[in-house]
Amino acid sequence: MFEVNRYYSQLPKSYLFSRIAKIVETFEQTHPDARVIRMGIGDVTRPIARAALEGMASAVEDLGRAETFVGYGPEQGHEFLRHAIAENDYRNRGVDIADDEIFISDGAKSDIGNLPDILDTNIRVAVTDPVYPVYIDSNVMSGRGGTLLPDGRWSGIKYMPCREDNDFVPSLPEGKSPDVIYLCYPNNPTGTTLTRSQLKIFVDYARREGALIIFDAAYEAYIVSEDVPHSIYEIDGARECAIEVRSFSKTAGFTGLRLGYTVVPRELTGNDGAHGRVSVHDMWLRRQTTKFNGASYIVQRGAEQLYTPQGRKEVCDTISYYRANASKLRAGIARAGLRCYGGVDSPYVWVKAPAGMTSEEFFGMLLHQCQVVTTPGSGFGPSGEGFVRLTAFSTHELTDEAMQRISRL
Repeated sequence: MFEVNRYYSQLPKSYLFSRIAKIVETFEQTHPDARVIRMGIGDVTRPIARAALEGMASAVEDLGRAETFVGYGPEQGHEFLRHAIAENDYRNRGVDIADDEIFISDGAKSDIGNLPDILDTNIRVAVTDPVYPVYIDSNVMSGRGGTLLPDGRWSGIKYMPCREDNDFVPSLPEGKSPDVIYLCYPNNPTGTTLTRSQLKIFVDYARREGALIIFDAAYEAYIVSEDVPHSIYEIDGARECAIEVRSFSKTAGFTGLRLGYTVVPRELTGNDGAHGRVSVHDMWLRRQTTKFNGASYIVQRGAEQLYTPQGRKEVCDTISYYRANASKLRAGIARAGLRCYGGVDSPYVWVKAPAGMTSEEFFGMLLHQCQVVTTPGSGFGPSGEGFVRLTAFSTHELTDEAMQRISRL
């Protein structure tokens, strides 16, 4: 019999959010009269920006005419979108990113899961704890996880705890330095951030130790604090040690359309063990041209329109809407006598469970007694125990009602 990738068998049987969805589905089947409010999975509720819809509609017409028809596009994305991203998301902010350092994809999650393809099997990986599960699972699938320990950690992965006692700011990895460090800021799931000086500590460490930082900036558009960087490339030296990943899902409602991008600077090099230093940019280009045929032309044309004055206004309106929800969550949790973090520069609010309750118990209580869906913090790692995550991606009305239900409880 043929052999399969044995590392898949080491993973938990279901992905965190799939498991939560199954629990909620079972609850709704057994409680048909319940009005469940979903605030667990980070899916959006606001419609796609009108400017993007108009751009996609025009692109559909392009495909219906021989003179404007587009077939296979560049695997790294069409130049019209890469230029718009480089100009608006980076160069206008004083960050030097070239058009060809941007790679368009079908979503940030895909890129995060695919980046291990260009890394050696034997590298050492470090993650913050709690952590977005894809960072760990994709490395376990590639044989870097080691064994799953009783406390939920993987023996082959270094954990940088983010807890109340360190203000959710991770310390540098202890012991032998890792080869790759995953950072997500504003953070999913805690909703907390790093200041420029705090992020510089990691950049300096990575340069000194020869490590790579994979920086997930999917929620940078929610930043309002002046001392919180929108991009890791705002930090001197980051071009030499960091890859940045971004998404259109939580800003323009593209969760169903699937579009994101990754920035790989030309200065970034790694050691391939045979030829010495090699260009990571060239490796990622080779990977994408081999395994990826590019994101949809229609969706890319839609994203291009997000950088017009009208598109930028509509995106800002959507983000403001969700920020208002985050404020409602923080106020409602405070009225309920509970402690929470995040929700200022982020659409996520990290809520501490009442004394003596586990994450799963608090999740179950809120589901059964309030019909409000959250995500148990323990699903994000051992340091997430004792918390649940709430998202601001709902309507104002449902956010208000969810907070009223929790306050009454």
